[in-house]
Amino acid sequence: MRSTRQAQENPELMEAQSTIQQHVALDSDAATENLALTNRRRLLGLAVAAGFSLCTTDLFGQERNADQEGPPQEETKPEATKPSDKEKTAAQETKTKDVSEMTEEEVNSYEPKYNKLNTEEKYVIQKKGTERAFTGKYTDTKAEGTYICRQCNQPLYRSNDKFHSNCGWPSFDDEIPGAVTRALDADGYRIEILCSNCGGHLGHVFEGEQFTVKNTRHCVNSISMKLINKNKDLPEVIKSRETLLKEWTEAQEKKREEADKATKQTESGNGR
Repeated sequence: MRSTRQAQENPELMEAQSTIQQHVALDSDAATENLALTNRRRLLGLAVAAGFSLCTTDLFGQERNADQEGPPQEETKPEATKPSDKEKTAAQETKTKDVSEMTEEEVNSYEPKYNKLNTEEKYVIQKKGTERAFTGKYTDTKAEGTYICRQCNQPLYRSNDKFHSNCGWPSFDDEIPGAVTRALDADGYRIEILCSNCGGHLGHVFEGEQFTVKNTRHCVNSISMKLINKNKDLPEVIKSRETLLKEWTEAQEKKREEADKATKQTESGNGR
């Protein structure tokens, strides 16, 4: 009480006491902040140490497990089921069976399994569409080989009959004999060309343009064909039912002719 009364009576003493109290408060705040900082650093150190410990345990634990498990075992694939001798024989007969050996029932029930086509190929080959000019794969190619039908593999054109017409599509002045069928186009004036086996749309044929000596231009969609390079085997043609029936009918007629000829020769020999 006495000191307080003295401070009130002495302004300088009162100011000195206030300054001392402020410094004490600042020192207290600084000490608190230092303590908090120290605690944060300590917690951070513990977290780093714990993380390092976990990583080390995981790393070396995996290595120990790998050592215990040994080298990786080769994956065992299920053994493929081998076809029986009967299935092999049937498959071989189907592949090598001559048309003349087929029965009429086999011919009538025959369904060709053509090559699968994507949407763009179907649009051109099956729906008689046209690919855009100068976008086809074979427009400017000069590779040697045989161009076959994309749908059924029938050979259509040879590379030595191909020429550059600058029309935007592959051009040929001749086809492989019997490979292409001509028909009046739906527009009533152009001549459409189709694969003579499967009937797939190829393009159009024009005459009188004087591009080559043959004076003929088969304007063909690249997407309708596939190029089989020179010296490579051509794939087997997937015959249409019409083609198979035609060949079978011709084979049966030939058999009858040979049988009639053999009968006549036998009768002639007996008459002697």
